[in-house]
Order: sequence, then structure tokens, then C-alpha cells
Amino acid sequence: MEYRIEMASIAESEANQAFLSIIQVTSTENAKKWDQGLLKKIESLGTMPKRCPLAPENEYFSQEIRQLLYGKGKNLYRILFTIIESKNPPIVRILHIRHSAQETLGQFD
Repeated sequence: MEYRIEMASIAESEANQAFLSIIQVTSTENAKKWDQGLLKKIESLGTMPKRCPLAPENEYFSQEIRQLLYGKGKNLYRILFTIIESKNPPIVRILHIRHSAQETLGQFD
């Protein structure tokens, strides 16, 4: 089954922020490679998104929240998403792109 990918505007904004912070600590070329890799990783959710585990945020929200990790070491990011099966085709909605060092959403809300 193929899933359509949708990005929430906040997720787009978070990806742009991450891109800009990567430029500050490395080169524009490395940031572009990071960005291309992120988009490729997100596109991979078009098939078998349920292969990804539930995110820690899942316990704080009524809809199922899953995560896909991208990067490594100090550049590890979590792609948080939900799956909307009721649509045709079903949708993978990217909710947030967060650095792994950031607090779990909903934990202290």
C-alpha cells in the first residue's frame, strides 16, 4: 500500500530551522546534503510507515504518534508522524521534526 506524505507547516518550519543551525556549525554543502537526506527519509514513509516504533509522545496524545530517526550522534533528529488510514490513499502526516535532545512533546504540558 502506498501512503501520501503531508507535512504540517510547523514540521516544515522545524526542518528549515535545523537546516539553518547546521549551516552555522558546518558548511552550506553539508546542510544541503542533510536536507536532501531528510527528504529522502521522509519519502521512505510512503511505504510501510508502521515499521517505525511509537514515539515517546504517543502516551500524551489521543492519536497514534510514531517516530523515524534521521542522522546520528549530535545530529540525530526525530521525525514525528501519524498515519491517517481513513483517507484514500492513506496519509502519513509529518507533525514535527525535532532534535533528539529536545524534550518530549506533551511531557510537561
